[in-house]
Amino acid sequence: MADVIHAWHPEVPLIQEVLHARFEHHAYPSHTHDSWTVLLVDQGTVTYDLDRHEHQTSNSAVTLLPPQVPHDGRSATPDVPFRKRVLYLEPEWLPDTAVDAAAESPTLFDPGVTTAVDRIHAALNDPADVLAAECGVLALRDLVQPHLKSPVETATDRPLARCLRQLLDDRLDETVTIAEAAAELGAHCSHLVRVFTQTYGIAPHQYVIGRRVDRARRLLLSSHSPAEAAARSGFHDQAHLTRHFRRTLGTTPGVFAA
Repeated sequence: MADVIHAWHPEVPLIQEVLHARFEHHAYPSHTHDSWTVLLVDQGTVTYDLDRHEHQTSNSAVTLLPPQVPHDGRSATPDVPFRKRVLYLEPEWLPDTAVDAAAESPTLFDPGVTTAVDRIHAALNDPADVLAAECGVLALRDLVQPHLKSPVETATDRPLARCLRQLLDDRLDETVTIAEAAAELGAHCSHLVRVFTQTYGIAPHQYVIGRRVDRARRLLLSSHSPAEAAARSGFHDQAHLTRHFRRTLGTTPGVFAA
């Protein structure tokens, strides 16, 4: 059976995107999202690295991946497919203080949380249930927050890395070289790359590609053509978008949009 992907943008507050997918062989490279990722794996098991620590999904639990934290994903057993349902929720769905706690403990072994996510997906299957889906997302926030205790503060604060990330975010549709960023931030090129990679677990160029793919998928779900999505998300051209889109999501922009 070939890979199957169904993605859409429902008219529900706080929900950026919904994705239902079944993958035979696809493995996600390290990337980030600007949203909270609420993941249910219904078939198979996914192994993933989050913030440089390995985790594994459970069919009886919800996986919560925070925004801007690098993660990848692959079947825990080679050649065994996995099937998943994903909600991509706006960054403001949870407070910023929840990011570190979710990165440390992304698996929520709470039957109430799992049931709530399942009900949201059921409501999203019927356009008449928009209000039910919205109420479900708000209720899910209340169920999730008690699980997200802030970890003890550590001396890992990297102001220079944060400055580079902000610069890259602000100029995502431009071609910014490390040399230009280093000159602007008053840092040495090699040191800037090293600090960013150590802080976020992903190289600056990988971070930029992941953010651009994320933007492109939103545009595609808003009825923009692949060529338009490429131009508006910072890719050189449609072929450039297609190459990275397929590597990240396991399909082409055209198929994803359809």
